[in-house]
Amino acid sequence: MSAMDGVGGGTGRSETAVDVAVVGYGPVGMATAALLGRAGHRVVVLERYDGLYNLPRAAIFDDETMRTLARLGIAEGLLPKLRVQRNYEWRNGHGDLLIEQAFAEVGRSGWAEWFMMYQPDLEEALDGVCRSTPGVEVRHSSPVVAVEQTGDHVVLTVDGPGGRQSVTARYVVACDGGNSFVRSALGVTQQDYGFSEPWMVCDFRFRRPVDLPAALQFGDPNGPTSIISIGPDHHRFSFMLDSPEDFETERAPERVWKRVAAYLTPEDAELIRVATYTFRSLVADDWRRGRIVLAGDAAHQMPPFLGQGMCSGIRDAQNLAFKLDLILRGAAGDGLLDTYQTEREPHVRAVTEKGIELGTMQTIRDPERAAERDRVLLARRAASQKPETLRFPGLGEGLLARASGPGRGELSVQGAVDDGTRSGRLDQVVGDGFHVLVDPALLAGADDLSGVLHDLAETGVRVVAPGGRADDHPWAAVVRDVDGTYRRWFAELGVSLVAVRPDFYVFGTAAGPDAAGVLAREVLGTVTGADGAPLRRPAA
Repeated sequence: MSAMDGVGGGTGRSETAVDVAVVGYGPVGMATAALLGRAGHRVVVLERYDGLYNLPRAAIFDDETMRTLARLGIAEGLLPKLRVQRNYEWRNGHGDLLIEQAFAEVGRSGWAEWFMMYQPDLEEALDGVCRSTPGVEVRHSSPVVAVEQTGDHVVLTVDGPGGRQSVTARYVVACDGGNSFVRSALGVTQQDYGFSEPWMVCDFRFRRPVDLPAALQFGDPNGPTSIISIGPDHHRFSFMLDSPEDFETERAPERVWKRVAAYLTPEDAELIRVATYTFRSLVADDWRRGRIVLAGDAAHQMPPFLGQGMCSGIRDAQNLAFKLDLILRGAAGDGLLDTYQTEREPHVRAVTEKGIELGTMQTIRDPERAAERDRVLLARRAASQKPETLRFPGLGEGLLARASGPGRGELSVQGAVDDGTRSGRLDQVVGDGFHVLVDPALLAGADDLSGVLHDLAETGVRVVAPGGRADDHPWAAVVRDVDGTYRRWFAELGVSLVAVRPDFYVFGTAAGPDAAGVLAREVLGTVTGADGAPLRRPAA
């Protein structure tokens, strides 16, 4: 009987032993389970609901998230159900354009920078990946009611459909949302930024084509409003309330239709959902307690004005999945998990604080302050006349190369390549995992560098040489840099080798064969645990 099989315990409870237990089956839990399962680990997912949530919550994701979805094999299938959005407008109550944010058709990660989605479509696709991945078991109607951990495992008590169950896991990833039971059970406190506003969210399904603003924030002091697409067939109107108590009155369908009458009628669309949310801005003080880590909303909640809540959780999933893979394979000790918060928290806080800044501007209720805001922003726009672009920060200190260098800790670039057999984005042509991108000229260089690059390829690291043409090479993928993406990136950084982690972030860069050899050996030690040195822990 394998460790995934249920066994009878002396207490009459069913018991299960796995590598990782994931608590919560929203997009973050799904991505975590799928990534770990595809790496060959035994995973059980514990979800309190009896099925998929099947209602829209998140509405937006970015090119970095799409790169993860492509890794899981569902990006192309989702594309017809998504809307690519090229701009985001912030207007005042008179309709004057205060801020315009622009999003590229092809972003840094090789996909459009902004997608509008209907979340049930995404969850259905992710659910399909999890259920088709060997080693991943999904249990619905299975709320976790107790948590206990020892030095080498965690025991979760679950009230399952068949009665009380125990799940023993080497590690637990809690993706159980803003009201996380696991976070509460661990006694983890949170920092509250103090930005808390009640909103009413109204979702519609189109009956016929309607021309609506696709991404618009109205900073009207008489009633801040958000209008966004949630995919080709759905739309969302959100209205700030004066108080949470107003929801019971304002949720009435006739009042909702009155609010949207300038845009929609019942002949145009069906009102499918009215919900109230209090947008919060919270960051957990500790994202790890022993063998338990928090991810997604369990670790951090941010206002929705940048559309980065779910994206931030997917970044958590990628960061944790490859690190847990190293730990479970014996290439690293579990101290590596200390780098999770130190790397991700600065990014989360930067995004949260920017969202609060924009949200605070949009939700000004005092007419005089709103007029002053308008004067400042209109003057700034008149001076620039260009849409703004957003660039989020890279990682904080953690599992990165010892030597600092240009691009270290930043999100990597993904371009189109051709290996002589097929063309496509790099990940889909050469595969997942650690990548070492190397100037083709170095492949014929010093024997020492060639030897370590060969060893990297033998361990499964993708050694890739993007250049002018695709050639055969015994241990490197020599690919054509179709549109010059890598040539420009290498020139911008001034380097000849870039090491990229499985979560798409740059481990380190090097210029010249000597420095490239040092960095390549460090990557080799990281993936094999064979360099005799412990993995770096972040500075206190």
